[in-house]
Amino acid sequence: MSKILTTQLSGLLQRITQNEENAIEETARLLAQAAIGEGHVYFACFGEMQVVELNAFQAVEPFHKLVCWTADTVLTEADRVCIFTRSAHDTEALALAQELHQRFIPFSAVANEAGNAENPLADLAYTYISTRVKGGLLPNDVGQRIVVPHAIAGLFVYEAVKIAYDEMLALDEEEL
Repeated sequence: MSKILTTQLSGLLQRITQNEENAIEETARLLAQAAIGEGHVYFACFGEMQVVELNAFQAVEPFHKLVCWTADTVLTEADRVCIFTRSAHDTEALALAQELHQRFIPFSAVANEAGNAENPLADLAYTYISTRVKGGLLPNDVGQRIVVPHAIAGLFVYEAVKIAYDEMLALDEEEL
């Protein structure tokens, strides 16, 4: 089963790379605006996507100039936010997106749905990345699909954004 899982995960990550390359670059550029200017970069992570924020702060290579976001955070127009959520229909993520949109604070969003007209989060966000997770990757003994890798896809998107972000800020190991 582990070979099948590896194949399925590899396919998912390749689909993200092939289809979301421009959105990843645009998201890194959006976040870099705050890091270069007077703003702060925030990740608002919901559900199992909180693993992205944990990784961004605790990893060997933390996300440069990231500040912890909470529901009580006071944001300015110079700040940039990246919302990570399993679904573009998550009520907490949508409430934050609507608030940011109304306050003219540019933000990015990462969720599983495609960025089309039926996606309320993609409609509000300045940039949008789809994790392309449509369901479980593997069939189990009773015909259901299991292993729904939202967190793995979210971490992959995070790492791709971070690489582009670090390049834009011209960061090297000595600065981190």
